[in-house]
Amino acid sequence: MQRAGYTVAHWNFAAIGLPTLADGLPDAAFAEVRAAFDAAGLAIPSASATYNAIGPDTERRAAETRQAAELIRRTRLLGAEAVTLCTGTRDPNDMWHAHPDNASAAAWRDLRATLDVLLDAASEGGVVLGIEPEPGNVVRDAAAAARLLDELGDDAPIGIVFDPANLLTPQAIEFQGEILTEAVELLGPRIVSVQAKDFGLMDYHLVFRLLERVPPVPLIVQDVAEGDADRVRRDLLRWHKDVDVEVEIEVDAEVEVEVEVEGEGAR
Repeated sequence: MQRAGYTVAHWNFAAIGLPTLADGLPDAAFAEVRAAFDAAGLAIPSASATYNAIGPDTERRAAETRQAAELIRRTRLLGAEAVTLCTGTRDPNDMWHAHPDNASAAAWRDLRATLDVLLDAASEGGVVLGIEPEPGNVVRDAAAAARLLDELGDDAPIGIVFDPANLLTPQAIEFQGEILTEAVELLGPRIVSVQAKDFGLMDYHLVFRLLERVPPVPLIVQDVAEGDADRVRRDLLRWHKDVDVEVEIEVDAEVEVEVEVEGEGAR
């Protein structure tokens, strides 16, 4: 990724074959990851603490919430300032899969209860949480995300991971102008990062024009093969320049870097 011109990268412990929530890892493991990134000339703006925050297995949910809270408290050891979450689903097998009960009042209450724990951890750790509107999750769209932010208040250490592709169904692609404009109007001041993917379908000239209204945040490239990373970066920078707006966004990538944790090397 460094050779492709990227300077920062989102981190997930799963990239080196460890649990995303880093359960049981010592602080030294966090330091080793940061040292590996430093050696590669890459910074870590954010880290993943994704798990099913409203999963139907209450014992598992409680255990993973404790693990996520501990990860959040230690995220600064990586040099990161944000932690990304999955708001969850009632589906027992896939945290990104839709379920009819996601729209229930009980699902919303469970999300709020989970976030109470994670927000306390974020305050203790000096980081901000990032939630992403996902069609398969309880926070399924921009309106649900705006409702959550309103309920939690402006001072809560939580913001939005803005993935424009996830706000669109295949049938809605032709209406992306209206849909994404409304989303940025609702969420813009609370956006903490942006994700970029589906480059053949998304109008990134439109996306960059909308991001003129947003404070500078990292732009995370997703679902791109290593061989395409340089081309995608150059395309995004060109589209950004074409729009000719004053938006200071770093083009980042979710990457796997070579690190050694507890004596086991991995990529």
